[in-house]
Amino acid sequence: MGKGLELVEPVATMRGKESRVAELAVVVPTFNERDNVPEVVNRLENCLRGEAWEVIFVDDDSTDGTAACIREIARQNPRVRCLQRIGRRGLSSACIEGMLASSSPYLAVMDGDCQHDETMLPRMLGLLKGGDADVVVGSRYTDGGGVGSWDMSRARMSRLATRVSRAVIKHDLSDPMSGFFALRREVLELSVRNLSGIGFKILLDVIASSPTPPRVKEIPYEFRTRYAGESKLDSQAMWGYLMLLADKFTGGVVPARFIAFALVGGLGVFVHFAVLTALFQAMSLSFVVGQAGAAAAAMVSNFTLNNALTYRDMRLKGWRWLKGLASFTLTCSLGALANVGVASYLFKQHTLWEVSALAGIAVGAVWNYGMTATYTWKKYSRKSDS
Repeated sequence: MGKGLELVEPVATMRGKESRVAELAVVVPTFNERDNVPEVVNRLENCLRGEAWEVIFVDDDSTDGTAACIREIARQNPRVRCLQRIGRRGLSSACIEGMLASSSPYLAVMDGDCQHDETMLPRMLGLLKGGDADVVVGSRYTDGGGVGSWDMSRARMSRLATRVSRAVIKHDLSDPMSGFFALRREVLELSVRNLSGIGFKILLDVIASSPTPPRVKEIPYEFRTRYAGESKLDSQAMWGYLMLLADKFTGGVVPARFIAFALVGGLGVFVHFAVLTALFQAMSLSFVVGQAGAAAAAMVSNFTLNNALTYRDMRLKGWRWLKGLASFTLTCSLGALANVGVASYLFKQHTLWEVSALAGIAVGAVWNYGMTATYTWKKYSRKSDS
């Protein structure tokens, strides 16, 4: 037998840093936040003096060198860790992976743009350690909190989303949409296998997924302006939020991705009928030609929308977009043939052309979802990871 492995002195001790195991892990999801990372670390250093803590940046393969910046800081500061994800996107899933990557008994989540008030973290930690709560939420809407410089449109949208969210949680929280919170590890462990990991509202996901309602306490904070860079909030973030709500409403029985695929397919029906009406009614082409053209147009529309929304985390770009479109078209070809065949047969049997078209659409729907999920996005997203 060879010599056993030698024990290596912990990096923190070798550097003369505090060597206590982290009691609090602060998880910070990032995408193109290079200019904000040093500031986040500095602010955490200042507000968590005397605490045993670590910060885990979960970076979704930023294009601006964010991961490299984090690692450069980590070489000098052992409290800093980088978890870089390749080929995956999503704030909620990033937070989940970051929390699971830590062994700390207390976990906190905050944004990487300095909009959350990190000075609240010691108070959050104290409430958790004191046994006063299982989850402590930084609230913009309780007394003493605020949304800062938000315009009226964003404020109204946030409050509307807050009201809607109460349909899937049992807690009467003032700010269930908050992205700034801390929790005991036990809360994560109880809910983690029920989490959707969809969109950007991980707090709502955690509370809605918990088998027993956790004890939640809110503390006020003022939402700040972004320190550097540009906001990532867009219409697709709202789509992700709606998918999270749909997943919780159905209890996960119906996959959220299938729901999204079905909604996109519903929009494809409108495209289908618009093209069919133009070709068959306006241009007086045969019904078969009109149905085939409409099916092709709906197919391209569905691929484009599904790539942007349903499979946003596996989105295909550049040449992979073209390959994905080709794959989508090929795998849907049998469904399209069945679509045209069934619709044409029913039309020849003197069935209303609208009913014939709907029947053709229904025949290809299940095939399209199952086959494209496997042979379009999963296949080419795996290639993009290599």
